[in-house]
This record gives sequence, structure tokens and C-alpha cells, in this order.
Amino acid sequence: MATPVPPYEPPYYAVIFTSVRHDDDHEAYAAAAKRMLALATEQPGFLGVDSARGADGLGITVSYWRDRASIEAWRTHAAHLPIQETGRRRWYDMFSVHIAQVERSYRYPPPAP
Repeated sequence: MATPVPPYEPPYYAVIFTSVRHDDDHEAYAAAAKRMLALATEQPGFLGVDSARGADGLGITVSYWRDRASIEAWRTHAAHLPIQETGRRRWYDMFSVHIAQVERSYRYPPPAP
């Protein structure tokens, strides 16, 4: 069973990447996504990620970061840049990115004391 990332102590940031993906090249996309997740987890300021994709190709990935500088460092990371370009050329019909500061965070059920 998948579980959402735990809440973090605010403030922190959420990068919401919403996309519509082509229905082809699944293996290359999955391999690139796996590499990028592994690389992101090594980046200073990375807190976690939640991701889901529907059968219609619509996907939402929310990555959580400690601060805006960490987000910018990830956006411009030398290994991330070519994957971004490949996404534009091969994998996405469209995408949008939203960056939001998280002011409150909680979960249900609450963690045991």
C-alpha cells in the first residue's frame, strides 16, 4: 500500500508538477523517473515526493523542499536539465508547475506518541 509522505514542520515548499503524458515509451520514461527520484533524494533540502498518474495520462507529482534555493538548485541541476528537455520533446503533451509555500501540515490518523 502506498503512503503519502509525512508532514514536515512548516514552512517548507511544495512543487506541484501536473502533466499529460503520451501513451508510449513507458520503459524509458520509467527509467528516467527512477533515476531522477534517486538523484532528487540526494539533494540538500529535498523532503519527499508524492506522485500519481491516471490511466488517461494525467499525472500529478508533488515534491517537497525545505526552501526556494533547494528548488532552484534542483531545477538547474546538470543531470536534471537534459531529462527536462527529453520530457518536453518525447513524453509530455503538456505540463504545468506550481510552487507553493506550505504553512500548515498534518495527517490522519495522527502518529502515535
